[in-house]
Amino acid sequence: MAILRGWPGLVVALAVCFAAAGIGGWFTARSVGEWYADLSKPAWTPPDSIFGPVWSLLYALMAVALWLVWRKVDEADFALPTVVFGVQLVLNVVWSMLFFGIRRPDLAFAEVILLWLAILATAVTFWPHSRLAAALLTPYLAWVGFASALNLAIWRMNG
Repeated sequence: MAILRGWPGLVVALAVCFAAAGIGGWFTARSVGEWYADLSKPAWTPPDSIFGPVWSLLYALMAVALWLVWRKVDEADFALPTVVFGVQLVLNVVWSMLFFGIRRPDLAFAEVILLWLAILATAVTFWPHSRLAAALLTPYLAWVGFASALNLAIWRMNG
């Protein structure tokens, strides 16, 4: 795991995070222009043009956070923060699949609560190894909290 501590580790972390973004984006792209556009949404819904840049920044912050932990973690402690991070990343993709892929805001809302908790668990797991890494997850946690409220509102308005 020593190779992940250097620049190759940052490249791996970026590749993993943006691969997840690509998979989630695939589900999103299939529905955003038609199904999502036709949904009733609260007045505080951000414009569609905001989501891409925000998510791109959040995926980059996630990757840097993971890499910072890899740089500091002992070989014996490598698995736990990496697995917890992986779980939240999988949950991130699953939300896109549920909300946009199968068009189930109800299931997506239940899942986004798990995602928020997994992000919090990731930050807590990262904290002993890198406080900066944990802090870099704060915007992600806040955005998913906002997205949870938006998901709930959309579900209730269209249910």
